[in-house]
Amino acid sequence: MLILSSTRFTEDIEQQLKKDFEKVTFKFMDNIDQASEYLSEADVLLTYGSDIEVKHIDQAKQLKWIMVMSAGIDKMPNERIQQRNILMTNVRGIHKIPMAEYALTMLLSHYKNHLALAERQQNKVWDKTIEMREIAGCTLTIVGAGAIGEEVARLGQAFQMETIAVTKAGGTRPYFDHVYQNSSIKSALETADFVVSILPSTKETEGYYQDDHFKWMKSRAIFLNMGRGNVVAEETLLKALNDNQIEHAILDVTQTEPLPQESPLWTHEKVTLTPHISGKSEQYVPRAIEIFRENLVSFIKEGSVSVNQINLDRGY
Repeated sequence: MLILSSTRFTEDIEQQLKKDFEKVTFKFMDNIDQASEYLSEADVLLTYGSDIEVKHIDQAKQLKWIMVMSAGIDKMPNERIQQRNILMTNVRGIHKIPMAEYALTMLLSHYKNHLALAERQQNKVWDKTIEMREIAGCTLTIVGAGAIGEEVARLGQAFQMETIAVTKAGGTRPYFDHVYQNSSIKSALETADFVVSILPSTKETEGYYQDDHFKWMKSRAIFLNMGRGNVVAEETLLKALNDNQIEHAILDVTQTEPLPQESPLWTHEKVTLTPHISGKSEQYVPRAIEIFRENLVSFIKEGSVSVNQINLDRGY
């Protein structure tokens, strides 16, 4: 069995994989161009996803499983992969700790006026009039309440917030006080002080947030998007901000990335931007490799995977 990777890991990780799976051949390449030489022989492909095109899938005649080293698969040639009945897994779940920490950090930073405090420090101004607010007692609505959303909710409850989930299926979820289906999102948004969007990029979620969604929110609501940027059009969000429908937007993702220099989001007084780094962590690769290892054991024994298999009809 040949396992081909279009990305390199640390020497320790690569050597440990080779040691633990002696009967498997590993080839670790710097990029997909280097890996192309071995695609026709590969049984398994490791990739971050954005480098794979239809031509690569067509070259990989023996390919049975693709391990995507990210949560999103929207840049993959999914239609061809589905046509070939190739298994695909991702690293869903490994982002929950850094992304939940990011969400709470950014919400606290806004309520504690961190930017204003930093500006006063730069100018050597001792200003005790800066507003401070508590997040305790606030309502936190999370749209897209998977593993990441549950971790955000867990931390939210630790800060004494009421937690609300908006999901496709409804039902009950750990760490959520209330769970609404998408069809009842109006009720979930109307009471929210914070709306955290963690929606993936699918055909169903593109342009998910419309004008009405922001009209339903409180005028002092904070909208934080750390899922995918295409769930809300830039002009829709700007209208909500300019019309004072919401207080502030915190965006780790945007409709176009990198964000174009001419975008008004850069300088909008009601926008805080970060460059799609909410899931960044020194533990990212080790956690991803653990998921791969678990699935590789299953794949060698049974020809199947045990966790994080992608449903290509749903897109996640």
